[in-house]
Amino acid sequence: MCGRYSVIPKKDSKSHLGKILAETVEQAHYNAAPSQSLPVVTNEKPNTVQFFSWGLLPFWAKDTKAVKRPINARAETITEKPSFRNLLKLKRCLVPADGFFEWKVTDHGKVPHRITMKDGDLFSFAGLWDEWLDKSTGEIINTFSIITASANELVNPIHDRMPVILSPEAEELWLDGNESQQGFISLLQPFDADKMMAYPVSTLVNSATNNVPEVINSL
Repeated sequence: MCGRYSVIPKKDSKSHLGKILAETVEQAHYNAAPSQSLPVVTNEKPNTVQFFSWGLLPFWAKDTKAVKRPINARAETITEKPSFRNLLKLKRCLVPADGFFEWKVTDHGKVPHRITMKDGDLFSFAGLWDEWLDKSTGEIINTFSIITASANELVNPIHDRMPVILSPEAEELWLDGNESQQGFISLLQPFDADKMMAYPVSTLVNSATNNVPEVINSL
């Protein structure tokens, strides 16, 4: 499960996604949490950063409280779940990040860890999005969910799941409307552990109200 991550715009980012983010987003999210409005790039607007709420509200829900809003979608069952199976074909998104958090169970309690790229640059999670129309007001609510897969060798000692991270080449394919469903599914793999690093952080991350730089500092 991925329940917290960080996305901090970097003017020196080498990635196309990072450059778009730096041009349009000023606020740093050190402790991005469910229900918050967070930056995404969708297949419908691949060169634009939009802000969607984290926690998917499917278009067919009767109201905002009618269904549980999943923050994650398991890659292994993505074609089976009613909330996700059509979105893989129609509504995919990139979720920019520069790190994510997982909690390791120890004899002394759960210890939060931050997982990042060794080069410190921005990357993206594979996500799905949907839009829900409030028929009483005409308001449209855009939401998203992050796809997860089995953890790689780095993350597995901390947690058995991790968000699907896309390479720059995979990002292009993920937003490509001409790719086949099987092609999309083939991208949903654990990321190369050799390119990543992990370190313990303070329990400040446990509270979503703590959106401060200290959240990402190593202990």
